[in-house]
Parts: sequence; structure tokens; C-alpha cells
Amino acid sequence: MKSKFIITLLLLLTFKGFSQDYSVQGTVTDNYQTSLLGVNAIVKNTTKGAQTDENGVFKISNLENGDYTLIVSFIGFKTKEIDFTINNDDFNIGDIALFEGNELLQEVVIDTERQNKFSRKQSAYVSKMPLKNIENSQVYNTITNQLLISQSVNTFEEALKNAAGITKLWSSTGRSGDGAGYYSSRGFAVQPQLVNGVAGITNGFINPSNVERVEVIKGPSGTLFGSTVTSYGGLINIITKKPYSGTGGEVTVSGGSYDFAKLNADVNISPNDKLSLRFNGGFQQQHSFQDAGLKKSVFVAPSISYRVNNNLTLNFSYEASQNEQTNETFLFLNRYGPLAFNSIEELGYNEELSFTSNDVTITNVTQNYRGEVAWKLSDSWSSQTLISGNTAKSLGYYTYLWNVADWTDPTAPVGTEYFSLYAQDTNSKTKTLNLQQNFTGTFKIGDIQNKLLVGADYLDYKITDNSSNWGYLHTININGDLVFGEPEINEENLSAALSGLGFLNSDVRQNIFGAYISDVINILPSLSVMASVRFDRFDYQGDRNDASDDETEYTDTTLSPKFGIVFQPIMDELSIFANYQNGFSYVDPQYMTDFSTGETFLQSYDVEQADQFEVGAKSSLFNNKLEATLSYYNITVDNKYFWATQTQDLEINSQGIELEVNTNPVAGLNIHTGFSYNDSEITNSPSATYLEGSRYGESGPEITYNFWADYKFFKNFGIGAGFNGQTEYDTMVAYKAATGSFYIPGYTIFNASAYYENDTFRISIKGNNLTDETYYSGWSTITPQQQRVLLGTFTYKF
Repeated sequence: MKSKFIITLLLLLTFKGFSQDYSVQGTVTDNYQTSLLGVNAIVKNTTKGAQTDENGVFKISNLENGDYTLIVSFIGFKTKEIDFTINNDDFNIGDIALFEGNELLQEVVIDTERQNKFSRKQSAYVSKMPLKNIENSQVYNTITNQLLISQSVNTFEEALKNAAGITKLWSSTGRSGDGAGYYSSRGFAVQPQLVNGVAGITNGFINPSNVERVEVIKGPSGTLFGSTVTSYGGLINIITKKPYSGTGGEVTVSGGSYDFAKLNADVNISPNDKLSLRFNGGFQQQHSFQDAGLKKSVFVAPSISYRVNNNLTLNFSYEASQNEQTNETFLFLNRYGPLAFNSIEELGYNEELSFTSNDVTITNVTQNYRGEVAWKLSDSWSSQTLISGNTAKSLGYYTYLWNVADWTDPTAPVGTEYFSLYAQDTNSKTKTLNLQQNFTGTFKIGDIQNKLLVGADYLDYKITDNSSNWGYLHTININGDLVFGEPEINEENLSAALSGLGFLNSDVRQNIFGAYISDVINILPSLSVMASVRFDRFDYQGDRNDASDDETEYTDTTLSPKFGIVFQPIMDELSIFANYQNGFSYVDPQYMTDFSTGETFLQSYDVEQADQFEVGAKSSLFNNKLEATLSYYNITVDNKYFWATQTQDLEINSQGIELEVNTNPVAGLNIHTGFSYNDSEITNSPSATYLEGSRYGESGPEITYNFWADYKFFKNFGIGAGFNGQTEYDTMVAYKAATGSFYIPGYTIFNASAYYENDTFRISIKGNNLTDETYYSGWSTITPQQQRVLLGTFTYKF
């Protein structure tokens, strides 16, 4: 019996010696010795890795004898590399401390099976310093890559439906100056104008294939981001895909309703330990559900990351795109007289009529580049130097339909069901240059810990517009029947209509210099306060004055403060916060005419100011299985410029409640949901008293909501389902004293998907607007939205 035992023991030891199945493990904390959950630990040049649990512990198994390098990385922290050796035994690295910094994740994120995978609130952008969501006094929504994949998102508009309180007002028009889409946030219009934390031009519709995630930062955010890329309701930051350490990628092919087709290739290569290259490119097209309409997009996005040493990293990214689209149907309602209809039913509009032609399109050619020098000065201090630039061109015909009276009938009121088509031959270019320098670090005053940001930025913004003046083509009724003018919408007729009308020849330039400082002070481990301030100097150079042939130039300065307080009754699990945030907007000077004398003079305006007070609570409970944010905000603008009267005396109050929840209640089930209520009112308007008591025009609906659930079962199979919607709203509130109201009806849209995925491929089917609901968006306009769509997607991963 004894000999059998010895033989068995020898066989087991021999088997273990041959199998060489060993592991490496460790515990990851921040520099305050707080455990970090969800940190990526990867064995370099292998596919083996793991994420830390709630205690900061990771374990990577199935390692053979040999020398290895462990890469430990986390969003908002400096990546650390640690050498270790496996020698016939498991290896315990022990405690690993990560230090905070602006560096983005440079390694593969192992999150296929990640707990609460729709949650990702670590960000190097929101505060321009690494703060956990639960210790940040500002509210923001993150639309993660995993959520985009689960929903088979193919348009940027689809992605933004996942942000609480965000609703679309206008689709992207592609026109000069403001061709990006408009969305309402907290009662104010905002456009996506921030890319990777700096100004980025998005005049055309955005192809989401190069989007890693979207951050919707709430409330006036002028203190850290200035006024050019923000609104009083917040800002939209697009995070693009970055290089990582390793070789791999994927190819995606999609097809579906209305000739939808998509091809995308995303490849990453690391030829050595220091260099990583990534190339992402693709093509996408789709026709409209209406009788005419199309969109086409092609883009290439190479990026490179070079690690000079453990303290210095150079990053560069570039994106070039060309988007072509027909003018989406915008029915502009008359703003100057009583409407003859107050609803879609009374108008009698058939949403399948586009009133356009596939022969007339507008093209946007866009280039964005961003260079970064990330330098770790010490374990406590880091430097980030950024240079970015953008060029966007708008070329082609832009058209819109304006609601007019029937001049053949003198008794017909303004707002009869007739629409005149106006056109412009667009030829404009927008160009920006952005320089930014940030220093972030930690230090102590006595026993009190400080996290400090000191930064400065310079933005040069120029719009050159050589487009034609506006011309008239024809008038139609709501059924599309010709009433007057040329019957066909084509290039020949539009060219003839615009002939001899002249060109705008507009050249406007702004130079903005800003400097800011922000300090987060940890008075106690559970109590922190934040104080920030920004200084901006505006230099506006506008068009020549026709009366004097002089160029206009105007300068102004402003200060923008920000304060916040966070108390954590349960450390890293529950926080209560309050903030005061400031936003501002530079108002371009306007030429006005004194009709009593006929003289033209330049009217300058003060910088608009908005103030927000907000309170709320954030949670990361049950080992991050329940992440939620609930807040109440109150925003006041007391010197808003009103274009109709060219006066600056509007006072607006916008207040409301927002809720966002990301939860992983049981294994395999992930839920993302949001709710928003907004009450917006023009409280004072001396120059236009008829506006007082009205909802502000760009506020959109009072209530919006979204929900998406993804359940994965049998390891590889999964289903997803959800809905999004909003209540009705008056799209003519700014003009209803003259026009009356027109209500955009509320709606609820249902979507669902099913998929199979493994390490090699993913195949999915998706249905959007399953009930084929007819619904609309609008901002003094009416635009029908997408009907039912079925999509199929295949992704090969390597």
C-alpha cells in the first residue's frame, strides 16, 4: 500500500511538472491604498488576462515556466508594466499601486464577460483629471461600446437615445456653420462638438464605427471646456477608438431594410513593445423609407501610439470622412402669422413624401487630427500637451421647405398647407486649431489631500462661406402637387433659380484664449470639495460693414466659476453631492439700422451667463452591480440674446429631475435605463412680453425615457430588448403668440435583438421600431423619423 501511494504521488508531481499550469496573482490599489475594481491585468504578448474583483484581486492561470511582463491598466490611471518569472510554482506579485493621470487605456479591455458591462464611469475627460464617478460632483452619462454592440447601433442618433434627458431636435443638415445634429439637454440645444476632449467638427452625420464610447456631460460646463463646444444643458464628447498593445481586430458586414449596407474593418498591430498602430475604416449607406432620400459615408481613421519609456507616451490620431446625403425633410412652419393647423392630423401630411430628389445632395468632407504628449513627471504629477485641428467643407445644394399662404386666395391665412422650396448652392469651409496644456497632480497640505488641475487652451475658429444667396424654386401643397414654379428638383433647375443672385462672401474668425484651475480637496476620506475657475478672452473678427467697408473686430473677457461637494456615507458605494456650475456664451456683435436716420451701427452684447445648482446621489452598490445617479437641477440664464428682437433681455429658468441606472441583477443580465423630467420657462422678456410664461423654444419634450436589457444564456446566445420615447411638445412655443401652437406627438419605440457570439465571430439580428410607429422630431419644424427597420450583422474577430 505504501509503495502504491509513493508511485501515485510521483505520478501527480510528474504530471504537474509536465503540465506547467501555474498562475500569477496580485492586488491592485490606487495611491491611497483603495482597492480598484475592474482593472485590466494582461500578460504581454499573450491573450491571457483577467480583471480585478471588488477586493482589487486578479488571478491569471495556465502559465508555463518562463519570463513574462504583466501590463496593469485602468481608465484614468497610468499604465504599469511589471516583470515576473514563473519557475515551477504560482507567483504572487503582491500589492500594485496605480497612480492617477490623463492617460487613456492602451491595452485590450477584457470585458466580454464583464460584470455590469453597460457601466463605465471612469473617465479622463469629464473633469480633465482622474475622478471616480462616485466622487465627482458633476453628472454625466456614458454610452459604452458594449451597449452600442448589444444594440447593433449604426447611427449616432441611435447611440444618443441611451442618454437620459437627451432628445433630437434636428437631424444633421450638412450645411455650413451648424450642420451637425441638434439635441436638447436640460432644456437647451447642444451639438456634438467635442472629440476626445477637444474641439472637433461634426458637420455631417457621424459614422459610429470609430466611436469607442460617448460621454454626455450634463449642465453648464464652461469652466473647464469654454463656450464653443458647450451649451447650458451640457456637452457631448465623442471618444474614438485608440491603439492598444497587441495584434488583432475585426471585420463587420451588415445589411438590412431600405438598402442598408455596411462594411467596416478595424485592425490593430504592435510590431514591438513600444509601438502600436490601429487602422479603422469603412463604408455605410442607406436609402430613406420615404419616396426619395439617401445617405452615404466613407471614412478612414489611422492612429498611432509610441511609448518612448514608462514616463513618456506620444499619441496621434487622424480621421477623414466624406458624407453625402439628400436634404432630410424639414417642414419649416411659418413663424409670422396664425397657422391653419395645430397638429399632424390637421396638416394631413403623408410621412412617406420627402418633397426632394436623389439627384440633389450635399457633401461634407471632414478631417480631424489630434496629437498628444503624455508625460509622467513623477509618481504624483503628469503633463498632457494637446494639439488638434479640424477642417470641414460643405458642398452641394441645401434646400428647405417654408410654410406659406396660398396667394391665389386672399382670404387664406398664413400657414395654409402650402410650402415653398428655397435653395442655396453651398460652398463653405470651417477650420479650427486647438492647443491645450494640462498639468495634474496630487499633494498634501498637512493631512489634507489635494488633486489639482492647471491648464490653458487656445482655439482659433474660422468660417469662410462662399455659398450663393438663397433662391426660390417652387411652391407645392401638402400632397406634393405643384402650385407654382419649376416642377422638378434637379441640379439644372436649382442652378437656374440661383443664377444672378450673388454670393455671401462671408469670413468670420474667432480667437479664444482660456486658462483654468481646479482643485479637489479631500477634507476627510468621505468628504471632498471642489473649486474651479476659468478666464476667457474672446477676439471676434467679422465681415466687412457694407456701409463703411471696414472689418468688424470685438474683444471681451469673462470669468467662470464652479464648485462642488461630495459626501460618501458608504465609501466607494454611495455618495451625496451638490454643485454650482457656470456656463457662458459669447454673442457676436450685430449690425443694426436706425430707421429714423438710416444710419448703420455696430451693436455689441455682454457675454451670456448661465448658473446651475444641482443636488443628487450616486451609487455603486453590491460590488458595482447597481450603479445609479439621481439628481435635481435648476438652471437660470438672465441675459439671453433673442434673435427676433436683437435684444439681450430674456430670462430663462430650466429645472428638472434625471435618473440613470446600470445594473447587473443576475448573471448574464445587464440593464441600462434612464428617465428625465424638464420644466423650462421664459420668466422675463421685456422686449417680447408675449414670450413670458412660455416653454423655451429649444427645450423639446418635458419627459423622456429609455430602457435596454441584454440577457446572455447558454454562454454564447443572447437576446436584447428595450424602448425609448418622449411626451408631446409644442414645437412653436417661441412664436405661438403670432402662430398658435403645433404639437409634435409623443411616442414610444420598441426594439429587440438576438445574437450568437464566441471568441471568433458574432452574428446578430436587430429590429428597430418593431411596431412601425409613425413619429416626428422638430424645432419649429416637422421631420418624420425612421420607420421599422430589420438589420443583420456579422463580425469576424481575429
